[in-house]
Amino acid sequence: METPLDRYIRTHSTPQGEALEWIEKQTNIRTNYPRMLSGAVQGRFLTMLVELTHASRILEIGTFTGYSATCMAYGLPQDGHIDALEINDELEDLIREGWERAGISDKIELHIGDARATLKSLDGPFDFIYIDANKREYCEYFDLLFDKVVPGGLILVDDVLWDGKVYADPVPQDKQTVGITAFNDMVANDPRVETVILPIRDGLTLIRKK
Repeated sequence: METPLDRYIRTHSTPQGEALEWIEKQTNIRTNYPRMLSGAVQGRFLTMLVELTHASRILEIGTFTGYSATCMAYGLPQDGHIDALEINDELEDLIREGWERAGISDKIELHIGDARATLKSLDGPFDFIYIDANKREYCEYFDLLFDKVVPGGLILVDDVLWDGKVYADPVPQDKQTVGITAFNDMVANDPRVETVILPIRDGLTLIRKK
């Protein structure tokens, strides 16, 4: 449910376009967990980050219905490319239709399957990586992709505040919360990177590889 603060932020940010509105609507109609969608504010943030960093090769782990990949594709240069990973093959038709409507299908390659297996087969280097997939596997994703990121490259990780569970007392011990907590601790203590957590939606960690 949208709070007054959420509404104020959304209405004072550049609005999403027609294609993104279509993806959001279809996500609400055709999926069981529409809350997983990035949304207009986070989507605009993704577009601007790609533009500001001049990223041309992007990796997305967990594309869901393709909304966030579309936002990032809007920020790419003409020759830019995204490798988008998604485990749920039932979403493929919706993903591809949204990308076609957005006019960015030629910029994205969809990889259906387990992200860990796909990561092992993909060659870098990547300028920008966005992670929004199985929270239990965040640490594994990070280990698998780190050497594929260019020095100075960015890794953006979603849901790191996890509805406040990660700083609750005591911290819940379900596997998702344990996975995110372990990831947050790991990157905060990794001397190879610089990190900052941003309280956008359910928390975004911005990681810069030194």
